[in-house]
Amino acid sequence: MGGMPAPSTATLQAALATVNDPEIRKPITELGMVEAVDVSDTGHVRVTVLLTVPGCPMKDTITRDVTRAVGAVEGVTGVDVQLGVMSDEQRSGLRQQLRGGAPEKEIPFARPDSLTTVYAVASGKGGVGKSSVTVNLAAALAQEGLRVGVVDADIYGFSVPRMLGVTQPPTQVDDMILPPVAEPGGVPVKVISIGMFVPGNQPVVWRGPMLHRAMQQFLADVYWGDLDVLLLDLPPGTGDIAITVAQLLPSSELIVVTTPQQAAAEVAERAGAIALQTHQRLVGVIENMSWLELPDGSRQEIFGSGGGQAVADSLSRSIGADVPLLGQVPLDVTLREGGDQGRPVVVGSPDSPAATALRGIARQLARRGRGLAGRKLAITPTLSR
Repeated sequence: MGGMPAPSTATLQAALATVNDPEIRKPITELGMVEAVDVSDTGHVRVTVLLTVPGCPMKDTITRDVTRAVGAVEGVTGVDVQLGVMSDEQRSGLRQQLRGGAPEKEIPFARPDSLTTVYAVASGKGGVGKSSVTVNLAAALAQEGLRVGVVDADIYGFSVPRMLGVTQPPTQVDDMILPPVAEPGGVPVKVISIGMFVPGNQPVVWRGPMLHRAMQQFLADVYWGDLDVLLLDLPPGTGDIAITVAQLLPSSELIVVTTPQQAAAEVAERAGAIALQTHQRLVGVIENMSWLELPDGSRQEIFGSGGGQAVADSLSRSIGADVPLLGQVPLDVTLREGGDQGRPVVVGSPDSPAATALRGIARQLARRGRGLAGRKLAITPTLSR
């Protein structure tokens, strides 16, 4: 009987508290997912974990993480993980806990006390690389240590899941949707897209009201947690989605993506000028496909030059405030390859010209941070004598 004593239940619970649910990103002990912890005199531990839904796609990950955490406790000789499923009452309690008492259909980012910065990435026309810019900014901002989410708001031309390497579907807890988490370069980015809900490559054929409802669900029904930044990849132009975003997220800020070509720049100006009608703030302009760097170090301006600065200058005059050119992203084959492979260029080829430019833009956005400027605070001023 000279063996090491079996660990206490409290010690095992402490180890389990280090295991996060892969989708909710909170400890499984805090979420009420640990139903029972039993340990024998010989140090063999049996843990019963309740999954949020039957057939949870993350069950293997949870089993592995629980086994690893408990197995590392001194005195544990073996670990057996048994999986169950939450009851309807338990799921309802979890949903209420995650919402923090907020109304079921409330959009958290529209609350006056929200500290999440919302960027709507817009373009005048398709094909300017708006989605590539969005996913790379998301990955670069996550690398800066920010908590980031991405809404693929381009309902008809969704492409964000592929570009971030997301293949698993969302998990639904009653009427709450848990967004899949991409991990480009090991940093988490939460993402939701209509492409996760349609089979194969089936087209989405919807009119305005359906588009509005989809955006409402992406913003209100999805559990995003506490985000520092939410990026919305808007469809090209100034149609239904752009208007819906302005209505649902009046504090969202616009980033306009264009190419150097004058014809594209003129169209991009219209996408930015929508801020005059929606009263959104214009953060700046990003010029994509600015030039091709040749082997001899020279630059070939395939799409011309000056379009990004022209858009920034025109929008500055229109709104009467400075709209900066945030950066110029060169043509780079690694940027395209990263999008096809689901590995953003800022992660896959961090020293490439495109990645360097995109990280520089992300650092500018990260420095803006979260703040309460212009927000209503729940305080009442008092006069002192």
